[in-house]
Amino acid sequence: MHYLRKISLLFIYVLFFIFSSLGQNKPVFQSENNYWVDSIMSSLSNEEKIAQLFMVIAYSNKDNAHKRSITNLITKYNIGGLMFLQGGPVRQSKLTNYYQEKSKIPLMIAIDAEWGLAMRLDSSHSFPWQMTLGAIQQPELIYQMGKEIARQCKLLGIHMNFSPVVDVNSNPQNPIINNRSFGEDPLKVARMSNAYMYGMQDHNILACAKHFPGHGDTDKDSHKTLPIVNHSRNHLFNVDLLPFNRLIQSGLSSVMVAHLNVPSLEDKDNLPTSLSPRVIKGLLKDELGFKGLVITDGLNMKGVTNSYKPGIVDVKALLAGNDILLCSEDVPRAIKEIKNAIKNKEITQEEIDSRCRKILMAKKWVGLDRYMPIDIKNVHNITTQSTYLIDKELVKSSLTLLQNYENLIPLKRLDTLKIASLTIGDKNNSAFQDMLINYADIDFLQISNNADLSEQALLLNKLAKYNLVIISVHQSNKNPWTSYKIDKNTDILLQSIALQNKVIFANFSNPYSLNSLIFTNNFDAVLISYQNSSVAQEQTAKAIFGGQAIIGRLPVSTRHFDINSGLNTNKIRMSYIYPEEADINSSYMYKIDSIVEYAIENKATPGCQVLIAKDGDIFFNKSYGYHTYKKEVEVRNKDVYDLASITKIVGTIPILMKMVDENKIDLDKYIGDYLNLKKTNKNDLIIREILAHQAGLQPWIPFYKKTLVKDSLSGLMQLRDTLYDINESEKFPYKVAEGMFLHHTYCDSIMEEIYMSELLENNDYYYSDLGYYLFKEMIENYYNESLSVLLDKYFYHKLGMENLTYLPLLFLDERRIVPTELDFEFRSQLLKGYVHDMGAAMQGGVGGHAGLFSNANDLAKIMQMYLQKGEYAGERYFSSEVVEEFASCQYCDDGNRRGVGFDKPALEDHQGGPTCKCVSYSSFGHSGFTGTLAWVDPSTNMLYIFLSNRIHPDSDNKKLLDMNIRTEIMQVIFDSVND
Repeated sequence: MHYLRKISLLFIYVLFFIFSSLGQNKPVFQSENNYWVDSIMSSLSNEEKIAQLFMVIAYSNKDNAHKRSITNLITKYNIGGLMFLQGGPVRQSKLTNYYQEKSKIPLMIAIDAEWGLAMRLDSSHSFPWQMTLGAIQQPELIYQMGKEIARQCKLLGIHMNFSPVVDVNSNPQNPIINNRSFGEDPLKVARMSNAYMYGMQDHNILACAKHFPGHGDTDKDSHKTLPIVNHSRNHLFNVDLLPFNRLIQSGLSSVMVAHLNVPSLEDKDNLPTSLSPRVIKGLLKDELGFKGLVITDGLNMKGVTNSYKPGIVDVKALLAGNDILLCSEDVPRAIKEIKNAIKNKEITQEEIDSRCRKILMAKKWVGLDRYMPIDIKNVHNITTQSTYLIDKELVKSSLTLLQNYENLIPLKRLDTLKIASLTIGDKNNSAFQDMLINYADIDFLQISNNADLSEQALLLNKLAKYNLVIISVHQSNKNPWTSYKIDKNTDILLQSIALQNKVIFANFSNPYSLNSLIFTNNFDAVLISYQNSSVAQEQTAKAIFGGQAIIGRLPVSTRHFDINSGLNTNKIRMSYIYPEEADINSSYMYKIDSIVEYAIENKATPGCQVLIAKDGDIFFNKSYGYHTYKKEVEVRNKDVYDLASITKIVGTIPILMKMVDENKIDLDKYIGDYLNLKKTNKNDLIIREILAHQAGLQPWIPFYKKTLVKDSLSGLMQLRDTLYDINESEKFPYKVAEGMFLHHTYCDSIMEEIYMSELLENNDYYYSDLGYYLFKEMIENYYNESLSVLLDKYFYHKLGMENLTYLPLLFLDERRIVPTELDFEFRSQLLKGYVHDMGAAMQGGVGGHAGLFSNANDLAKIMQMYLQKGEYAGERYFSSEVVEEFASCQYCDDGNRRGVGFDKPALEDHQGGPTCKCVSYSSFGHSGFTGTLAWVDPSTNMLYIFLSNRIHPDSDNKKLLDMNIRTEIMQVIFDSVND
């Protein structure tokens, strides 16, 4: 995708590994140009040089007492930096400006933002945890995340991020690292950490690898105690230290040392690595050759405070070789103790000066020699569209398919499936369900983790009628330390369902949660999404249906699956993306908003739906306005509109294309060859000419008028009581509208009137519905089934188009159906769920030319199938040759733009047509009287759908047509492609 610039990023990634292989271990901030550093050093007293080594905790969500305390440390002692914890971006930025103004030397500002600023700050975006990122196969995506985090840090005046975590998590019971690690493969951890580091340091944010020498194989939290790591030096060098070594060789700027007890590295009992000269000076600096900043883990953590008091612990950390003392609990006392250590010759002033100089060099590298206050107004731009795009790509690339019997995922033959979605656990799962319903008709059920046996039994009984259950387990996404284990009762329920139903198990949790399961081989598919974010839920739902490929690999080993397990799938259906993912500038979409809002404001339509797709992906699907001008019900994406004449190309035409493909009809034969029309003037009409509206048929016959009589008293037209009844019966089977049933013989009268109608004198182009009455009869006679049944059987159910249907009141919630005309002329009621076209209504709502209802999403599926020349979701519906023939202009030389059933753009030098001049002549589609349009353009792979009820409250409303709303939007769409 263009926005990721994958080629250039891959080039960058290759380059930095070339450099790393050359043994370049010089930290990025080291420079020969040290004039600023020399100047600052000469201005500092010895005590101030000591103070530069301190980085203290600051908050932007605390009271003025905290602010005064920090200010005092800055003004009285001239400390070197602040590490911000909880708060908000704007509040922190304002405090940063304040503190910097008070400081003699610009402060180094740091933050612990492993998965982005949201780790610490509200109103900011959270990227995936590192365990999720460990499933990704493309390090360039991690680089892009690092770059974006660097951008956000710079906006907030932050210079150092305590990331990446390079711990190799080999212990599933690790309570503090776990989700924060890239996994248990040292080389993979190194690759991903390197990419993260370069993403930040290439954009002047100091990276910090932690937690040296490796916190991955512990079962204790160093915030609470001193964990023990009982590994040999050989093991440590081959596993835990490997990522640190690789990053050091690549120019790492800083390392954070953990509070660990590692007997193979430090033989003094209970001496934490963070206070060990053998670990820091001997191993990190001498053996590994690290010349960057060495930072303690928080000196307020129990891993060190259980043994050493504030002030004393700071001195020991300094003597061990640390450069920056993080989270000191008592800076004044610590400075005093360090001065005593210098006096007692435990450390020299020259060593203090050397470390102070190193910190100042880092400050210079991040730009503090040219310090400028934060521009607060820019902080509001902390999260951009690019932020969301990067996050989405990370999540999408992490999804991992661990098991897939009979290639169940992606789901293909939807017509063979009756699907239920069962969600278990955290109720934050609406994004998953909302995305699933875009693809198929699904019933949703939910049960809690602690459901009793009677609830489980009831659920099993409900699920018995489904042949596929998508079970999703949702754990809290609040933070990476939240328990991820699956309850034993939940596991029993999962196994019970798997014995009864075909099951897709989607796990929105840490991969170690799979260890809680007795079996996994009972599930037909196992898909792990790592986290329960809304992004993960959406991407997982898309992946199940093939809206996107699955390419992730398991970053750790589990009870049932080995590390690096993972199966790939292909994209087979439309997906739902941001405009930028389709190389479309979002600003163009605002133009569509303006056009639609203008139309609604001027009562061209009460509301509408607009859908746009490119290259098989929907990047715009939006509903506007209300069902009616009363503004009581807002239009939603799931709501359905009367498609009017679009029915021709998604109702009759697909069946005719199928028949042509199967040599059941010939377009160049007479319709009389397939219908008994010998006694009529229709017998010798050529099918191709009828479909291209060049057969001389009358444009329209108002069949309904012959069923009305004038009331002798009122003089108004009313229904003939011999033809209509208020109740359905064998004699009156055709429901025309609410409380209005037509006599069973009248459909024959309609056909007879068509048979006997006069033909126009010449075969010029005249648009006509009448041929579609004939085609409907021809199709139903051949298959001996109704048109609606045939469409469901051969197309709609397979395509997952449960919202595209005739007679929507039988299948859909009435509240989802947008009303059309308030019909006083014929049916004396507001039409809601009943087809507007009178002729189709008199056929019981199922016409070859009108009668279908749909939302934009489902209509897009069949239009995309046409755009893909008859293929969709791995199923071929027609040959590409048939699609091309039907979509081609048939009688261009006669000035007729029409294809076989499909409408086409106006011919050159001709006016009219349903499109702007922006589309290609290969494009095709159809419009509808109710204010609808469905159009595709093979030259740009674009799909555009507009649905409205512009004839509300009556069909005299032609503002939508006069204002060219549909074509104005089309112009914006194609301008965006050509920009």
